Amino acid sequence: MPSLPLIDISPLYQDDDDALRAVAQQIDQACREWGFFYITGHPITQARIDAVLGMMKDFYALPLQEKLQIDITHSPHHRGYGALSAEQLDPAQPGDYKETFNMGFHMPEDHPDVLAGKPLRGPNRHPDIAGWQTLMDHHYRDMHALSLTLLRALAVALGAGKDFFDARFHEPISVLRTIHYPPRPEGSGVVPHGAGAHTDYGCVTLLYQDKVGGLQVRNAQGEWIDAPSIDGSFVVNIGDMMARWSNDRYKSTLHRVVSPHGADRYSMPFFAEPNPDTVIDCLPGCFDADSPPKYQPTTCSAYMLGRFAETYAHRRTEPQPAG
Repeated sequence: MPSLPLIDISPLYQDDDDALRAVAQQIDQACREWGFFYITGHPITQARIDAVLGMMKDFYALPLQEKLQIDITHSPHHRGYGALSAEQLDPAQPGDYKETFNMGFHMPEDHPDVLAGKPLRGPNRHPDIAGWQTLMDHHYRDMHALSLTLLRALAVALGAGKDFFDARFHEPISVLRTIHYPPRPEGSGVVPHGAGAHTDYGCVTLLYQDKVGGLQVRNAQGEWIDAPSIDGSFVVNIGDMMARWSNDRYKSTLHRVVSPHGADRYSMPFFAEPNPDTVIDCLPGCFDADSPPKYQPTTCSAYMLGRFAETYAHRRTEPQPAG
């Protein structure tokens, strides 16, 4: 069975427009055919990944009551710890068998957006682990920079101009998430999904995953194929918001995580999402008389909050903005 494309993005760090266009062409083909691909040649070091992994394991090893001190269900900004089954990505399946930690672009309480009560804007909520906040803040910034490098290539591929996404990702609502998938329960007769079949909500996801395995992607024939860990790589996939921006030129592909057998699985996705006031509308080069825009314009904030309400039980009764 064919595997996902593997793209070396190191040419994106050269001052060479031809190299940029060559990588953009590879990304364009991968996004049209799969909506998923691997990248190598990025500047995130293995030492950094190992450091974050170590912090993650320390956090998830804490007693539940300590983790619940930053419970995401008590956060108006969608920050903090998500317990087992807090999410239900596939409504036809039980809650996902995983626990999570979410952080975003940090805004202090006196920031104008926070004072105005804008959704998804506010301070992060960190566990009391020595060195955690400094490391995670640094990693968030570096992943944001990597996402912008990738988005510039995507913008070229979509004919929007290299800098199209730069201003739209100023003070973004991008989320750095850590995930712990415990081993599947033995003897229950039911194999829970670590993450039920779903498409990602936002623009682009960059995923580090460990060697345990379990990520599966559904191909055009409806078959589930494994997407194993590759040394030095991130798995990249297109989300629903980018599919809207591209008028479905790029695929937002179903994927899932099967709960590991006899091992703990750890992963770190970075969900690259724009500034919440950004208008998500069909890009000029992605429609014509034969292929008119499929979606009404919306804002990033309105779209994401609506999707969160579908996934998190504690948000389903909260009022959502129009748009």
